[in-house]
Amino acid sequence: MLTIRLSRTGKKKQPQYRVVLQESHRDPWSPAKEVLGHYDPRALKDQIVLNIDRIKELLTHGAQPSNTVYNMLVTAGAIKADKKSTVTISNKRKEKIEQTKADAEKKLADEKAIKEKAEAEKTPEQQVQ
Repeated sequence: MLTIRLSRTGKKKQPQYRVVLQESHRDPWSPAKEVLGHYDPRALKDQIVLNIDRIKELLTHGAQPSNTVYNMLVTAGAIKADKKSTVTISNKRKEKIEQTKADAEKKLADEKAIKEKAEAEKTPEQQVQ
């Protein structure tokens, strides 16, 4: 399957990216079938240069863009849709987050129960004050 993705070029700490068409199982730095544009995140203007017509043609023929390239195409107006999330959370991390939330809720419920118990144990004279 063909994929449209970014391939990093440029020096250390001076990134530049090419938007390339490659086989999905190939290494991003391997030779590309076609260069479809470039992206310079450090430039002040004209950061993204894309061959929109060619990209649209490839998309109709079944090429799949990476999430980042998809978001670039949405920003450029080539695709009318919502952006995709580029961050993924592993199952292990999801479990840890859920466990932390459950612990926090339990602690909050325990504190609330202690507070209610203390209110119930107050004598009528203390409650008036």
